[in-house]
Formats: sequence, structure tokens, C-alpha cells
Amino acid sequence: MRILTPHEARVLATLMEKARTVPDSYPLSLNTLVLGCNQKTSRDPVMDITEPQAQAALDTLKKQSLVFEASSSRVTRFEHNFQRGLGVNEPQAVLLGLLMLRGAQTPGELRLSSERWYKFADIASVEDALAALKARGDDSGAPMVVQLARAPGMREQRWAHLLCGELALLPHQLAGASDATGDRQAEPVSLGQAERLQQRIDTLESQVAQLYKELGLSQA
Repeated sequence: MRILTPHEARVLATLMEKARTVPDSYPLSLNTLVLGCNQKTSRDPVMDITEPQAQAALDTLKKQSLVFEASSSRVTRFEHNFQRGLGVNEPQAVLLGLLMLRGAQTPGELRLSSERWYKFADIASVEDALAALKARGDDSGAPMVVQLARAPGMREQRWAHLLCGELALLPHQLAGASDATGDRQAEPVSLGQAERLQQRIDTLESQVAQLYKELGLSQA
């Protein structure tokens, strides 16, 4: 897939959002789509896309089979084909859509932001989906997300999408991401890893208690 422009990413992600949050109004007309692209809330950065700019983005996305025109309407309406077009599953598509709309976020922030889109069981499941998107680069493809440097005062590192290319990220973000990758042993355990460890401890404690019960022993 070719690198998206910021306008194309906003148009595509807005279609993805509205399909999940206001399904009764979906597919979207051009006017409704522009209003969604230019929302002042839940958008980073805030944009001021005109109808001609949105139409140009739609025309390019249609050529890539990422957007289709709905056929059963007197007013031209548009719907996305993101998952099939990029070959990603629902959790991965949700994370990419949120990153395109709201900018870089931590796994914890993504889980909170995704509540109206998709119910992630825990932060660990968010991290697993992000890791899968990043690992696509190991399979003769291109990674779709990158882990950025940890911001001052934050426990978790933020993630950003790469659908608009690395040039869309700030230079210090890319440098920080490389530094973080080369120094993983010095990083604290993430919230998702902590959840997995706690679940494993709970399971082991339960198994030990069951063994003591079967052997007729009392635990100290």
C-alpha cells in the first residue's frame, strides 16, 4: 500500500469511526464525512478539511480499494474497506483507526479510547495487537506501528501508526523509538506484562492450593 497523506488518513479513519459509533448514519455523505473529519474533540491534530480536499482523498482511496461508494442511496455515500484492503483483523484495525484519529497513545489510553469501537479484554490484548502490527515488518512487509520514546513522567511508551510514513513523525520521536528498542532490558515491566504475570501467579497459587487439598496437607 502506498503511504497515505494526512487528509487520506483522516478521511479513512473517520469512516472507520462512524461505522462503529453511529451505524445508523453510515455510510456517510460527503458533507457528514467532512464534519466528522473536522471535529474539535477526539482529534489530534484538529484539521479543517474542505469538501474538495475530502473528495480528492476519497478518489485516491477508492483507487486503492480502501473506500467504496454505497450503491443504494440517492445521495452519494461512502464506506471504508480498511480491514480487507490492509489485511488486518478487527482489533488491529481499531487500533490503527484510533492512532490515525487521535495521534500517538499508550496501550492504556488506546484501551480507554476504544470502548465504543471494540472491547479489549485487558491492556495485554492491546499490546498483543500492537506487537502483531509491528511484526508485519518481519514478514517481508512493512510495520504499521512504531513504539515511541517514553515521555517524561509516563510509565508507558506511546505508539504511533506508520500509514503516513516515518516522515510524519517528529525526528526526536524516531530517535527515541530506536533508543528504546536497543535498551529494552532497562525498561520497567509494562502494564500488560504485569497483568500477565499476575494472572500466572493466581493460576499457580490456585494449582498449589488444589494439590495441598488433594494430599490432605495444610498450607503454612
